[in-house]
Amino acid sequence: SSGINAEYGGTWEIRGKAARDIMDISFPIDGKSRAVKCGCIPVLVKLLADVNFNVRSQAAGALMSIAITTEGKKASIKEGAVEALITLLKMDEGSEVKLNVIKAITMLAEHPEGREKLSEIVPLLQTIKASGGPMMQKV
Repeated sequence: SSGINAEYGGTWEIRGKAARDIMDISFPIDGKSRAVKCGCIPVLVKLLADVNFNVRSQAAGALMSIAITTEGKKASIKEGAVEALITLLKMDEGSEVKLNVIKAITMLAEHPEGREKLSEIVPLLQTIKASGGPMMQKV
């Protein structure tokens, strides 16, 4: 939506690289914790609704990386990541975006609250996996 562009400004390249940088920083365990403490998760959740597919993909990848830890899972769920990821999964056609969304959902499903919220989309995930190309077979 245009609200994302107005709020964060810059080009889609900058927003995508910023999300990618957060993902890169969050690969080490300490980076995951810092990303939570620095308030990256609300920004990433908002970027899931960006007009550009690359930005959405990078944001989903960063959330996936951060949500490996319990702290990251809890913070992501609290900030509405589950709902935003479900929305994105239902609407986005890009396989890279879908793959990152599914990976993020997989991390959040490991938490009881996330698993409860995600139970409604199990049939959708099975359909995506069955109908997807080689990239979806990684799921």
